[in-house]
Amino acid sequence: MPASFNKVLLMGNLTRDPELRYIPSGQAVTSFTLAVNRAYASQSGEKKEEVSFIRVVVWGRLGEVCNEYLKKGSPAFVEGRLQTRSWEAQDGSKRSTTEVVAQSVQFLPRAPRSGGASTETGEIPQVQEADTALYEEAAENVSPKGASSRGKSSESEEDIPF
Repeated sequence: MPASFNKVLLMGNLTRDPELRYIPSGQAVTSFTLAVNRAYASQSGEKKEEVSFIRVVVWGRLGEVCNEYLKKGSPAFVEGRLQTRSWEAQDGSKRSTTEVVAQSVQFLPRAPRSGGASTETGEIPQVQEADTALYEEAAENVSPKGASSRGKSSESEEDIPF
């Protein structure tokens, strides 16, 4: 069987402030959405741009740091892996989502405003999380907000991190 590879690199801007939650075990999980632009030329030569909105999940201390430093509009570089999760919603329908589980996040400086220099000062924090085994185990036991596994909810909606 050939080796497989699951690596995602994204650079974009947050569409809203990050959302920090804690699962019942006390583990932090932060989620946000990155808007990633792609510019291209159409067959007629017209310049076009499309935007993809990609959900990012960040576990542990890395998630807490992202929640502290990132805000709506912040540019960020995310390195992680693609993950698809499935669950059964309260109405019995099957749901799934695909998201990036971040292993490293770099906070990028904002582009300077027209005619002026950037107001950002100091170093740009870069954080990495090397050991994600604990987070992977916790992720298997978590469903997005309003969902429950096998149709029965053992946690209140406030305890669910998504």
